[in-house]
Amino acid sequence: MKDAHEQASAWTASFDSGKFVRKRSEFRDIIGQHELFQIDDGRYHLYVSHACPWAHRTLIVRALLGLEDQLTVDVVDWRMKRDGSWSFNPDEPGSTADQINDETSLEGVYARASSEWRKRGKIGTVPVLWDKVHNTIVNNESREIIRMLDAFRAKGFGNGRTLCPETLTDEIDAMIDANYESVNNGVYKSGFARTQAAYDEAVKALFDRLDELERHLDGRHWLVGEGTGTLTEADVCLFTTLVRFDLVYVVHFKCNLRRIMDYPNLSAFLKRMLEQPGVRETCNWHHIKSHYFWSHQNINTFRIIPQGPAEGAHTL
Repeated sequence: MKDAHEQASAWTASFDSGKFVRKRSEFRDIIGQHELFQIDDGRYHLYVSHACPWAHRTLIVRALLGLEDQLTVDVVDWRMKRDGSWSFNPDEPGSTADQINDETSLEGVYARASSEWRKRGKIGTVPVLWDKVHNTIVNNESREIIRMLDAFRAKGFGNGRTLCPETLTDEIDAMIDANYESVNNGVYKSGFARTQAAYDEAVKALFDRLDELERHLDGRHWLVGEGTGTLTEADVCLFTTLVRFDLVYVVHFKCNLRRIMDYPNLSAFLKRMLEQPGVRETCNWHHIKSHYFWSHQNINTFRIIPQGPAEGAHTL
């Protein structure tokens, strides 16, 4: 299994005319679609960061689907190294040791899955879905991982809930697609822009889409489905960006045209999500805020972590 993914490309940030460009994930196997990766109780493990919105998606879906007993988890330290890599630090509250492979860094986990990993200068990202049977990475693309977790229901695992009803799959995928570049990745394109033009373009697209979502949620609880809607993967994927917005992105990524608290419908959406059983417990505010302001030293030179926002002055 060591070289099963050697043909895949690296994840590294690159820039095109000052625009931030996110590369594709490398490991793209799907549980249940490959004979090597079947759905079994306790077989799979998640490596996540509480700070990362992409990894946060997997923790929320794990909680909403009641898969805590089937899917174990390890959490990296919120401090990202200068090269973008993650470490394990069991002495930091909210973080853990690597309880599966006993590695000190996520790079070590990736190296176990790919013998050429370190030679190629790759940087391992979260989330990671690890197979304890074959000792390799199955997938490190959050959107594919959360869809795989929904499939555990077919084997009788979890609470029987689905976040991707068959009748809504196309609508869910279309909503996630519509929000990805403008909102999920849009905050990063704004924050990491290297020219005024790139920043202006990204911020306009971001707030144009937030305005659209505010109108879309008028009279609705959730993004897709009839009536007030149905809670689905689309809501999870939007939530992990919005819940970081007023806490981090408004200041750190210069996304300050408006705050989420200035949008009544989006604010109500955030509160509904936080009221879902298990969701608030996946939100580690200290990891989220500290990570961004400390780790992105190219944006925040002296790594000063702000004290605010004060209680009641944000949507949390």
